[in-house]
Amino acid sequence: MSILVFYSEFDSFEQWSALLAPHLPGVTLCRAEEVQNDDEVHFALVWKPPHGFFAPYRKLKLLINLGAGVDSLVGRDDLPDIPIVRLSDPHMARMMASFVLFAVLRYVRDIPAFERAQRERRWHYLHPRSPETVRVGVLGLGELGAHAAQELARQGLDVRGWSRSQKTIDGITCSSGIDALDAFLAGSDILVVMLPLTPQTQGLLSAERLARLPHGCAFINVSRGAIVDQAALTQALQRGQIAEATLDVFDREPLPPEDALWGMDNVLITPHLASVAIPASAASQVAANIQRAARGEAVLHQVFPQQGY
Repeated sequence: MSILVFYSEFDSFEQWSALLAPHLPGVTLCRAEEVQNDDEVHFALVWKPPHGFFAPYRKLKLLINLGAGVDSLVGRDDLPDIPIVRLSDPHMARMMASFVLFAVLRYVRDIPAFERAQRERRWHYLHPRSPETVRVGVLGLGELGAHAAQELARQGLDVRGWSRSQKTIDGITCSSGIDALDAFLAGSDILVVMLPLTPQTQGLLSAERLARLPHGCAFINVSRGAIVDQAALTQALQRGQIAEATLDVFDREPLPPEDALWGMDNVLITPHLASVAIPASAASQVAANIQRAARGEAVLHQVFPQQGY
């Protein structure tokens, strides 16, 4: 008998269990507190498990992270020496791209200005800009970032991308390496942050780097709050150095009620939902990796937390 142990404070055990059961007839899905024989636990499906969670499961073969980002596993000293995989669901990529597209086009079409005018009962005409005149910088060209950049390029926008290593993506002007970062930021009328959180990217967007952005730019963060100096970002928004922001992630979540960002009418706040795991579309991928691990085959979408991705 094999057990798949489940842990998440955010995801539905019942939903995942119902969807995985038809694919895994020889595997029982259990919550951690329901496991009776730890040695029968061969697989783990988890999101932000507590420290020491894996210690009882000496025969674990595979760890599946319930999401695309693995920053919650970075720096842990209690991970078993087994393959670790993330979700790589095209539905997640499409969900992220649609959110980014919404956020970018909201600024391209000056929607915040019209929202403010409506609150003031004021007819306020702004002539639409040609999309090719708007420079959109996508900071991070991994699976989600590249997909979002391509969606933006399809709108006729001038899309540039930056990544640690050089990428080639049709329709996207790509740059790479820390030496190219300042010039990339300076050429972004709208910046979309899509980097994974790693020791190298934590605090990457410092006050000094935020100051490289064009005055009056728009800022969108859908990755992780810790990549940005949030206090410096708040100050830049208060001064108008950064004119508008859409923030889905923060250095503390939930964002504390007393945080100044809540009261700023040039900031749109969403509760870390730009892209989430969708069990209905991801279950077959999870099951396929469990079947591969059970047969001793190489798994797909393996990650290495010591590298951060």
